[in-house]
Amino acid sequence: MAFEAYSLAHLAALAAVAASIAAIIGFRGRLRTPKVKRTARAAFVAAVVVCEGAMLVRRAWTNDWGFEALPFELCSLMIWLSAAAVWTGNKRLYELTFFLGILGAAQALLTPDLNVGFPDFLYFHFFFGHLVIVAANVYMTAAEGYRPTRGSIWRAWIGLHALAIPAAIADRLWGTNFMFLARKPPGASLLDLLGPWPWYLLQLEVVAVALMLLLYGAVLLADRLHGRHAGSLQGGGQR
Repeated sequence: MAFEAYSLAHLAALAAVAASIAAIIGFRGRLRTPKVKRTARAAFVAAVVVCEGAMLVRRAWTNDWGFEALPFELCSLMIWLSAAAVWTGNKRLYELTFFLGILGAAQALLTPDLNVGFPDFLYFHFFFGHLVIVAANVYMTAAEGYRPTRGSIWRAWIGLHALAIPAAIADRLWGTNFMFLARKPPGASLLDLLGPWPWYLLQLEVVAVALMLLLYGAVLLADRLHGRHAGSLQGGGQR
């Protein structure tokens, strides 16, 4: 069955993401206990291994090993880096995945570049993988106490460009479209609001910074509403 944006299957997937975020925020107090934290970290890593491992098995089964299988898509990188951030507690990794992971996954979830729908394996892999990226970073923020800083916005911006280099090289050599650097996706997407290639790439520079500032502002606002002291914004939770 072909995927249809904002069909019942799409809305159900978005509802699952929203429910996961609400559960993490709602139960953040319990998630802070040492035993539950260890379990949660292991669960996120296991979810990533199962999700991406299942895709590798499918590729092997169907002999689908084209250049598109290379791990140069932004969210293909973010899912592993998010798992590493949760497991290690590395603040630099968190800064990267908080901005690039959440924003990249949000764009994918709202305007999926997906050809098949429910109940195809690719439907579940796509939405579960992006859910894990968002949930992992919400968990680190709400439960473990990590926070982005103004400086982390620019480090994430630099990191985005570093990750784009191998993607752009692959696109040039093999005609792929990693990170939509070579052309816009064939289906409807937020990129349709921008100009044609290559001008939309320049516009995305501004859009990326603006969205990161908005995400940073949302965290600051949430902390103010919940009475968290601004001085704690730099740190992370206890490992």
